Amino acid sequence: MPLYLDADACPVPVRELLVRAAERAHVLLYVIANSRIPVPHSPWIRSFQVAAGFDEADRYIISQVQSGDLVITADIPLAAEVISKGAEVLTFRGDLLTVESIQERLSTRNLMQTLRDAGLANSSAPPPSLKERQRFAGILDHYLQKSGKT
Repeated sequence: MPLYLDADACPVPVRELLVRAAERAHVLLYVIANSRIPVPHSPWIRSFQVAAGFDEADRYIISQVQSGDLVITADIPLAAEVISKGAEVLTFRGDLLTVESIQERLSTRNLMQTLRDAGLANSSAPPPSLKERQRFAGILDHYLQKSGKT
């Protein structure tokens, strides 16, 4: 069961953690982005630069992901799509999104988009805190153990 990273907006510390985990657990990590993302040479890491354009990376991930795979993203509409295919989703902040939680996240995302469009909310989120990165690492480790990769 591979890992798929929606890499365009991924914080560097999270990407580095994923690279180390993929190499340690011998699990494939697909790094998908519109721009070139530097990754180390490794038999466990595959980097794909998709065409420039809105949602091109999302479309690629959706076309490749299968039930049981893990997608790492902050993109809630992408998360909803891959969850509907049976994949699991982990955000950069260490939140595991599920069938049960994704509708609430979509509603919140849509509300925040409306507020941003009206100039009533800030569009930038701070990078994940140390506590959030630790939670991310713990959930990733649990996923790898569950899939027999550690």
